[in-house]
Amino acid sequence: MIHCGKKHISAVVVCILIFASVLICSWKDPQLQNNITRKIFRQATTASPAGQLCRGKPAQNVITPLKDNRTFIIAPYFDDRESKTTRVIGIVHHEDVKQLYCWFCCQPNGKIYVSKAKIDVHSDRFGFPYGAADIVCLEPENCDPTHVSIHQSPHGNIDQLPRFEIKNRKAETFSVDFTVCISAMFGNYNNVLQFIQSIEMYKILGVQKVVIYKNNCSQLMEKVLKFYMEEGTVEVIPWPINSHLKVSSKWHFSMDAKDIGYYGQITALNDCIYRNMQRSKFVVLNDADEIILPLKHPDWITMMSSLQEQNPGTGIFLFENHIFPETVSTHVFNISSWNTVPGVNILQHVHREPDRKEVFNPRKMIIDPRKVIQTSVHSVLRAYGNSVNVPMDVALIYHCRVPLQGNLPRESLIRDTTLWRYNSSLIVNVNKVLYQTVL
Repeated sequence: MIHCGKKHISAVVVCILIFASVLICSWKDPQLQNNITRKIFRQATTASPAGQLCRGKPAQNVITPLKDNRTFIIAPYFDDRESKTTRVIGIVHHEDVKQLYCWFCCQPNGKIYVSKAKIDVHSDRFGFPYGAADIVCLEPENCDPTHVSIHQSPHGNIDQLPRFEIKNRKAETFSVDFTVCISAMFGNYNNVLQFIQSIEMYKILGVQKVVIYKNNCSQLMEKVLKFYMEEGTVEVIPWPINSHLKVSSKWHFSMDAKDIGYYGQITALNDCIYRNMQRSKFVVLNDADEIILPLKHPDWITMMSSLQEQNPGTGIFLFENHIFPETVSTHVFNISSWNTVPGVNILQHVHREPDRKEVFNPRKMIIDPRKVIQTSVHSVLRAYGNSVNVPMDVALIYHCRVPLQGNLPRESLIRDTTLWRYNSSLIVNVNKVLYQTVL
C-alpha cells in the first residue's frame, strides 16, 4: 500500500502548476519555445548507446556502402561555418533513404553519442534515382569527435559499423594557391598528349595540385599519372563507382536510364571542394580537356587578384566555355615526336566555334572553397557570398574536343591564338614529361 500525506499531495500539485505555467509561457514566447525544442531535440538525438565506447571498423575505401545498399559514404568533414556540424558527403537513393544517424566518437572520454542526420539530396540530380547528398549532423555539446559512423538506426552494435575519420578538424594554413579538380576519369581514358599539355598549362598558369577521381584509364595513362604523382602535382582518388551502381556516361536520365549520371561526377566535385577547403586558396572545377585562358593577365594568380579586387565578397567566378574543334587543325607546331603519342595536340587547334544566339554557353568555375556549400557542374547550388560571370575579354575556357557545330565551314570559325602565347614554355615542359614517360 502506498501512503500519501497532505504534504506529499501539496508538493505534487505545486509541481504540476509550475510545469503547466512553463508550457503556457513557452507557447506565448516563440523564442523560449524554440529553446525548449532545441534542448529536447539535442537530448533526444545525442543519447549514448548503453555502455558503448568508440570502436568499429575503419573504412578502407573512398566509396563505402552501408548495409541498406541505398546509401554510399564518401567522407565526413567538419563544418563550423554556421554551427558545429559534421557534413558527410555521400550518394543516396532520393526516395528510399529516409533516416540516418551519426554515431560520433567523442574525445577525450571515448564515448559514443548519436545525432539524427539531416539528409540533403542535391537538387541537380538530372532525373537519376541516386544523387549527391549531404548527410549533416549537429555535433554533441562538449564533444570533439574524431570519427563518426553512419547508421540507419540510433540503436545497434558499433563493432558492425564502418568508422570514418572526420576531416578538416584542425585549421590549416594554405599549402597551395590553386587546386584543379577533375572528375571523373573513365572509359579507359587514353588522351595522353592532351592530358599532359593540360597539366603543364595548369602549372604555367599557377596550379600546384591536380586532384583526379579515377574510374579507369589506359596502361599508358597510368604511367603518366604515376609520374605526376611522384612529382607531387597529381593526387589520384580511386573512384570505382561502377562497382556499386549502374552508372551512365550521360548527364541526364532520359538519355540513359541508369542509377546515377556521369560516373557520379557531382559527388566527386563536392568531395574535392571539402577535401581541399583548408589547404587550397582556390579550387578550379573543370575537365582535363578544358583550360581557363586569361586574356588580360599572364596567369591565374594575377587574374584572380584583379577579379577579387573588382568583386569584393565574391567567392564564385564563372568562365564561359568555348569549343575549339579537334577536327579543324593548323600545320603550325606539328612536332614529329608528338605524333606517336595518343591524343590531341592542342597547339594545332586554334579555331573556335562562334556563339549561337539560341544556345547558352555553359560555364566552369574558380571558387573560394570556404564560401561554397554545394556545387553542381556548371554552377554552385548553395554558397555564402556572390557569384560573378567573368567577361570573355578577361578569360575564356579553351575546350578542345569534338565539334558541336560540325557542319560549319572553316571560314565560319574564329581564329584565336591566345594559347600560343605559352607555346615556348609549354613545348619544353611537355617534352620533358614525354621523354620520362612515353617516348
